[in-house]
Amino acid sequence: MDAYALEAQEKMNKSIDSYRSTLSTLRTGRASPAMLNGIEVDYYGSPTPLNQISSISVPEPRQLLIKPYEKNDVKNVVAAINASDLGLNPINEGVCVRLIIPVLTEERRKEIVKQAHKYAEEAKVAVRNIRRDYMDILKIDDSYSEDLLKRAQDDIQKVTDEATKSIDNILAEKEKEIMAI
Repeated sequence: MDAYALEAQEKMNKSIDSYRSTLSTLRTGRASPAMLNGIEVDYYGSPTPLNQISSISVPEPRQLLIKPYEKNDVKNVVAAINASDLGLNPINEGVCVRLIIPVLTEERRKEIVKQAHKYAEEAKVAVRNIRRDYMDILKIDDSYSEDLLKRAQDDIQKVTDEATKSIDNILAEKEKEIMAI
């Protein structure tokens, strides 16, 4: 495989990994500490990711328990969760915060699936942009003969098709997980 195709494949894999981590923030029927990845808490005046100032555990399938390392941070954690777009009500228990994940309605599941599709499309656009960039690089590079150029372009297209198929497979898995009751 061409060196440019390998570089493109590496970048596309990074886009797919980013897509996976974005999908992990979507709510499913179960509690997952990854749901809280995007939440930042005001920690001594600077926004800090929640998972860096507290431990997050899953005591039950529909519950998250957040224990800040410092007791004083409980109020800030509650405020940050309320300010997020998760739609969850944190329960302040003094030294920790409990989040109870409600059962998703059919309508809410469909909204989450739409969001997952949007993320998938963004990932595909990123992959196609990488493909376009490398195709442009190949056209500029004079060291390739016509046959080598065609072969390298085919390699990049194969890598792009594999990445797109991978994104579709990940989306199908996530959609099945979201729609499961």
